[in-house]
Amino acid sequence: MSRATALLVCSAVVTAATAGCSGATKSRSGGASAYTVTPNSPAAKGSLDSFTWSLYAEPYTLDYALAYDYPPNTVLANVCEQLLRVTPDMKIEPGLAVKYANPDPKTWVYTLRPDVKFHDGSTMTADDVVASLTRHMDPATGSPWGSSFKNVASIKKSGPLEVTIRLKKPDVLLNELMAASPGTVESAAFLAKAGKDYGGPKGKVNCTGPYALDSWAQGDSLTLKKNTAYWNRSLTPKTDTVTFTFIEDSSARTNAFLSGTADGGYMVPSSSLAQLRTGSKGTVYFGPNTAASDLAVLDFKGPLGDLKVRQALSMALDRKSIVKAAAGGIGIPAKAPAARGAWALAPEKADDYFKALPEPEYDVAGAKKLIAEAGATGRKITLVTSSLAPEISVVANAVQAAGKQIGLDVQLKAVAPEAYSSIFVDPGARKGLDLVITNGYDNTPDPLEFYQYLRTGDFGNYGNWSDAEFDAAFDKANAEPDAARRAELTAELQRIAVRELPIIPLYEAPYSVFLGNRVTGAPTGIAQLYYPWAATIGAAQQ
Repeated sequence: MSRATALLVCSAVVTAATAGCSGATKSRSGGASAYTVTPNSPAAKGSLDSFTWSLYAEPYTLDYALAYDYPPNTVLANVCEQLLRVTPDMKIEPGLAVKYANPDPKTWVYTLRPDVKFHDGSTMTADDVVASLTRHMDPATGSPWGSSFKNVASIKKSGPLEVTIRLKKPDVLLNELMAASPGTVESAAFLAKAGKDYGGPKGKVNCTGPYALDSWAQGDSLTLKKNTAYWNRSLTPKTDTVTFTFIEDSSARTNAFLSGTADGGYMVPSSSLAQLRTGSKGTVYFGPNTAASDLAVLDFKGPLGDLKVRQALSMALDRKSIVKAAAGGIGIPAKAPAARGAWALAPEKADDYFKALPEPEYDVAGAKKLIAEAGATGRKITLVTSSLAPEISVVANAVQAAGKQIGLDVQLKAVAPEAYSSIFVDPGARKGLDLVITNGYDNTPDPLEFYQYLRTGDFGNYGNWSDAEFDAAFDKANAEPDAARRAELTAELQRIAVRELPIIPLYEAPYSVFLGNRVTGAPTGIAQLYYPWAATIGAAQQ
């Protein structure tokens, strides 16, 4: 809804969505659109008392079980930790679990790291892990990650520092997701005490990360303080205090970067990339990204329930122009709903899989003919838009114009940023909507995770699309322990998704981060959602 150094070795001219190294997570040469992709910015040369970080929106929660978007996870990556960890170079390594075993296809056993302390000084045990994981499965929690535990029969303590998960059927993705929100560990005692205020502005969190939550002034800022008892000495924070500010307006956010009131921020507004890249106030870095910009169908009972209408809308989109306007020219048209960068688990084969996919077709006349054949001329489609990010409005206007060219009445419904985010976690917020622009990304280094969200009944299947062939292929892939074979099976899921278009691919772009002149050391890629990125940021000069 992730990653390997091998993804970074190719370069090509950005003007074409070509064969070979076809993803946007590659260094690219060619005029103003040239960019270099690296997993990290230059290492810090010294420590800092504090730095200020810009978020494009205020987190709606710091409850790990409800964190399902960039703002909350960007903060929580430094506060809470998982059994496993995604690294900046897109690998999975041990986290709060020192190792794991898969003694049979339906069992996962995790050996926990000893002597890990929560922020309140208490020691992490297997009981904390069991309480943290099973909380996702409780309907009262309302966790968007609940469907990730769909195959779980039990989660039990099997030793003082050992937890065993037993499954109803094999599930490789569940283990990989222990490196993301589903694998987060919180104090069981703290969860019980905090109750309904847990993770909110009036409550606290009590995890094991390199930073602890210090204060949250709702609507203004959020502050973290260094955890001096952090277990991982290789990630001892270089900065004592981190302050997050919430700036929804992209121009105001850019001004914060230029004025120095914000030392940095991820997901740089695309409309400001050129200005920030050529300015003297800091540097824009590009990193590995598992995300692609897509159009997700929210209602298959309306006009978009007809495959011909989905095909026509896809054919009417001038993706190269969209890349220029929405992504500042930094990116390429997408060939599949899951980005090329999501294939870090099998980078050697991914190029072949993507070569086998058809190039995105731009054929307005052919699209108009399909609309007529479907009897959809003049039919209304509602696309939700928002000021949340400038590229959302740009893409929405392009889709509306494309629809008009082929005979579809695409109506734009503007909603506030918080309402836009609700569409992805609240089924009720999708009522009356046909399409939403998404930034669909993987949390793990396995493209199978993205396609999990198209399974019948999955929480991330926003339009309730259902395809028996797809479901059967997914179950087969998720039961395959061999990574190479699983990649082949995932390629079949990709082919089905491209053929049936429950999600219409738009474009891929690398991840971005702006660092002002006084700071450096940040990971540059999407791994920042689960890696303690703030711990590595320090002074750019000694």
